[in-house]
Amino acid sequence: MFQCPICEQNTSIPVGGASVLPQNLHLGYEVEVAGYMSKMVNNSEMCCDECVDGSNSLAVVFCCSCRQFICKHCHNPHKRSRHLSKHNMVGLDQEGARQLHTTMKPIDHYCSQPSHEENQLNFYCETCSLLVCRDCTTVTHKSHSVKEISTVAKTHQMEITGALENAKEAVTKLTGAIEGNNRMIEQVDISKQTSFLAINQAFEILQQTLEERKRTLLSELEAISLSKTTALTLQKEQFQKMVGDIGHYTDMAFQILQTHTDHEIVALGGFIPTELQATLKRVQTISLTPNQHSNIIVSVQTDDLVRKLSKLGEIIVFFPSPSSSTWVSTSVAKVGARYHVQVQSKTSKGEEYPHGGVEVKGEMRSKTHNGAVVYGEVEDHRDGTYTITLTPQTAGPHQLLITMDGQHVQNSPNDLDVRPKHDYHTLCNAQQVIQCNDPRCVAIHDNGDIYVGGGDNCIYVFDQAGQLKNTIGSSGSGDGQFSYPCGVSIKGDVLYVADTGNHRVQKLTLSGKFLHKFGKEGTGQGQFNWPLAVIIDSNNKLIVSESNNHRIQIFNENGGWLLTIDGKGSGSHSFQYPYGLALDPQGNIHVAALCSKTIKVFTKEGVYVRMYGDSNHPSGIAIDDEGYSFVSEYSGNCLSIYDHEGNKIHTVGNLKNPWGTALDPRDGSVFIANWGANTVLKYCV
Repeated sequence: MFQCPICEQNTSIPVGGASVLPQNLHLGYEVEVAGYMSKMVNNSEMCCDECVDGSNSLAVVFCCSCRQFICKHCHNPHKRSRHLSKHNMVGLDQEGARQLHTTMKPIDHYCSQPSHEENQLNFYCETCSLLVCRDCTTVTHKSHSVKEISTVAKTHQMEITGALENAKEAVTKLTGAIEGNNRMIEQVDISKQTSFLAINQAFEILQQTLEERKRTLLSELEAISLSKTTALTLQKEQFQKMVGDIGHYTDMAFQILQTHTDHEIVALGGFIPTELQATLKRVQTISLTPNQHSNIIVSVQTDDLVRKLSKLGEIIVFFPSPSSSTWVSTSVAKVGARYHVQVQSKTSKGEEYPHGGVEVKGEMRSKTHNGAVVYGEVEDHRDGTYTITLTPQTAGPHQLLITMDGQHVQNSPNDLDVRPKHDYHTLCNAQQVIQCNDPRCVAIHDNGDIYVGGGDNCIYVFDQAGQLKNTIGSSGSGDGQFSYPCGVSIKGDVLYVADTGNHRVQKLTLSGKFLHKFGKEGTGQGQFNWPLAVIIDSNNKLIVSESNNHRIQIFNENGGWLLTIDGKGSGSHSFQYPYGLALDPQGNIHVAALCSKTIKVFTKEGVYVRMYGDSNHPSGIAIDDEGYSFVSEYSGNCLSIYDHEGNKIHTVGNLKNPWGTALDPRDGSVFIANWGANTVLKYCV
């Protein structure tokens, strides 16, 4: 082993000794030049290296080619020789020393073979791994693989450059890892402080609770003791009074018997026995046993509590695994619109990690636009979940990257298509017209299929081209049959139908297989009177409008009643004959009621929020992921478009009693059930 003088790293000497180690030719050359310069500057008298007669003649010049000090006698033959006349000579002074760098060429650049000394090593023998001169290539290395040194140098230069880039990348990664470690060390300290405070707080609460319980028990003990003492004292005083009464009458009796005459005895004799007998009778009728027991027993079962306290608390050292952690997006990516991602941290076993404090990052990289990057804002909910909000600035293909403690979570990176922001001012003429008998409602599946509730008491299914591909249901009140189906919605592969005339909601597969139903005619909870619309929120809650009951009811996915929003009354929250329903990006419920000019907005808990619009009998409503509302006006024969603040921005006319409205989840195209014209219209955006 030896230590490198530059990097101070220990390394093993390979087989063959130090001579087989790679040589630094430039460093060797510099060392050689420095050695000769030192001799020339520090030694004024140098002996000739050429003289063979032992005369020790003083050198006067230095031959940079031979690396020899030469006297004046040897200098002349050196200049006259054909092979040596081209050698460079410098004087033995300061100026000569300075000239060494320019006149003394590295000896390793010239061939060492006899008669080849003047040839530069401009070739490389790959067979021998050796630098050779031009003459050597035609003699010793004639049959070997020989290349020009410039070609080999370029190859080595590329390898070195690649190695440097790899080294740079490795250093970048290591630097990032070091920063990650530093952040983790900081997080450990923060976690320690947080846990320290949590432990102290928990045990302070326990201590306060124990102290409070102690005070309560002591107070109860004092009250019980006082009650017992008071009762016993009152009983004792009663006994003492009886003893006093008996003593009083017996003293009177003795005095009468001893001092009074017969007449007095006869006069008083009846009174004293009567009073004394009355007192003695009271003694006989009361309990002479103490009315309170002396025992006051306290029961504090500490054994079980002590065992639990001895194991109270736990220091959790497991941590989330990025590769096991998951995420889901909660909106469509559009230019200028906020795009939300929900992240759930999990352990390596796939269990949900219930704590926050992990470093979560999100970014969106454009695959065009020079790789523009949008960084997300992260909200730590402190329960193992995080919300990342990003606002893309450009449309087109992007890459979504989500990391946890510097490592990618599941399905990251992930391809993401950012859609351009829609300009609804361009809506004017329908791009597609589908003929349909008595269309009242419309819904679009993710695959582009169009579901229409029609007057033939069935659900029509059209493909993207507008061709009828299926008919679901028939007229009747049985399972899978309908009577004036006026509302239809799709969630996943499930079809929900507001079976208006049968006063119920039915749940079917997309092919029409009956799954479930709930509701019946009435005014009670879970009952309906002319249900006209049904929609499904992100939590699979079903929201149903009832026209004739003037209310909205909310159910769980199995049809269990949860909440009622009553529209009756005269306040700003009231509405009459609710038809269309829609949910905005915040989950609020928008109600289009036929006899209310404005759209009423309620929270999912049923709290009134606001109203907007001025419509002529609004019958249908749909809302896109940017918050734009599309309201069909039954008597206005138009479609009104409102922004997320409720301002009307555009109107599409030339409709005839439009009813239901829906949006294509793929591209935002607007569909209208144009009831009065027996058509379904499609407007592309």
